[in-house]
Amino acid sequence: MDFEKKLGRLEDIVEKMETGELTLEDSLKLFEEGVKLSRECNTQLSEAEQKVKLLLGVDGDGTR
Repeated sequence: MDFEKKLGRLEDIVEKMETGELTLEDSLKLFEEGVKLSRECNTQLSEAEQKVKLLLGVDGDGTR
């Protein structure tokens, strides 16, 4: 699943959980899925940031 689809799924999960109409079991399943997706998105963002820095010739502390 690509980044945009993961982000969209996270938004769906938040909306469903905010209704307050889910059972505890369903809430926990969605929460678990949300945490997993959030971590995957964070990893993808970090990798993209590193690629951009590499392309721009910027080192780890933000200098050239």
